[in-house]
Amino acid sequence: MMNKKKSFIKAISYYLPDSILTNNDLSAKFSDWGDEKIFKKTGIKQRHIVGDDMFASDMAVKAAEKLFLEYSIDPESIDFLIYCTQSPDYFLPTTACILQERLQLPTNCGAFDFNLGCSGYVYGLAICKGLIESSIAKNVLLITAETYSRYIHPEDRGNLTIFGDAAAATLVSDEGIAELMNFELGTDGSGAENLIVKNGAARQKMTQETFWIDEKGNFNSPSHLFMNGPEIFAFTSKVVPLLIENVLRKNNLVKDEINLFVFHQANKFMLEFLRNKIDIEEEKFFNFMENCANTVSSTIPIALKEAIKQNSCTGNVLLAGFGVGYSWGATVIKFNS
Repeated sequence: MMNKKKSFIKAISYYLPDSILTNNDLSAKFSDWGDEKIFKKTGIKQRHIVGDDMFASDMAVKAAEKLFLEYSIDPESIDFLIYCTQSPDYFLPTTACILQERLQLPTNCGAFDFNLGCSGYVYGLAICKGLIESSIAKNVLLITAETYSRYIHPEDRGNLTIFGDAAAATLVSDEGIAELMNFELGTDGSGAENLIVKNGAARQKMTQETFWIDEKGNFNSPSHLFMNGPEIFAFTSKVVPLLIENVLRKNNLVKDEINLFVFHQANKFMLEFLRNKIDIEEEKFFNFMENCANTVSSTIPIALKEAIKQNSCTGNVLLAGFGVGYSWGATVIKFNS
């Protein structure tokens, strides 16, 4: 009887654009929004923002090229490219096809985009696992890249403080440093309008700019990113504890057998709330957002890369993403001894 094929994370690299928006910059723009107040509320000191001449695909290229250089990976060895973004270059063609050419990947390499936000990295790993364990591919390049800064109105101080731009590249293969175990995924589209950019695509074309200030002083515009913070928080506090419980059960593990938890880096307040509600020890709960903010689908690979660099990843590590959609997903990755 043949052994079941396995899939592994083999390498991770990431790219942050050069331009930085600090809390000091924001407090200079919004006089009642002090830099210490921002940090205390979000756990963020600065965020990296793309320039006018850079797009998500450009960051994707830089992250992938960094991966190839850092780990001596031959682009010719890549036989599938998966690109997670909500900031595509065009409605069509799929940006993954453009990335295949720019990265000089072989033409017998499969490539496609998928549109997910904060759960996107976990979903991407699930797709990679399926491709490798079904023998469709051997070396899958998973890239996440977002330029949410382009969706945020310059007067929307709430979202300006939270989000940054970034890209991450992960090589998933049939051998590597951390085995992909079982996944738990979920969706609830009833919350779609609580984190949305309404205008610009097929249903609602871009129209003349309209905006309004709600009763709490929050800036709103259908042509820019809208986030209903209280509803997102309520969704997260309800779904994530159950997500962790279910993914542990699927992997025949208990919480004490997890050596590190790497959650989507939403903001400090939300993460601390979840950590306390799920009762995770502080030393087992990895945070990395202070100098790069919430980079949407790239928060988990960026944090995971930093945790690996700090030698914090041993045995079972639990990854969990949740947010826009509503969409959520978690898995356990098992590091080699």
